[in-house]
Amino acid sequence: MTEQHEQHERHAHRFERGTDGPKVILAGVDGSDSSMRAAAYAGGLARRQGALLAVVYVQPVLAAGAALGAPVVETTDEIAEDLVAQIREAAERVKGIFDVRWEFHTFRGDPYNGLVKAADELKADAVVVGASEQAGHRIIGSVAVRLVKAGRWPVTVVP
Repeated sequence: MTEQHEQHERHAHRFERGTDGPKVILAGVDGSDSSMRAAAYAGGLARRQGALLAVVYVQPVLAAGAALGAPVVETTDEIAEDLVAQIREAAERVKGIFDVRWEFHTFRGDPYNGLVKAADELKADAVVVGASEQAGHRIIGSVAVRLVKAGRWPVTVVP
């Protein structure tokens, strides 16, 4: 056996990320209709692949003074709790039709960097997000486009 062939044999059994389907599918949610459709789509993918669905909400962090003393953290905590309630409700409605293992995670920051951090920490194999519903994003680029350009995971954008 040649040295090159032996080296190939050693590398042939090494696990390759993404070859046997995703194990963690990350869905970014922010309460928008498109993000909730993205979570539902990701749930279907997770069920078919036998993967874990990681639902991620990125809490915005405002610069000091930007909110003029408004309790921003409390407000975003309420949004996170509301999202969990919506997801639980949706999961209950489809219980018995299919079961999906899912977790809810909250990260802080801007949506793009928060989702990148989440995908890295949760070792996501795929990322699913809703298409931006803000008109300006069509011009300057949405979070979804930036995630695709990062080129680190397959990204699915759900309208």
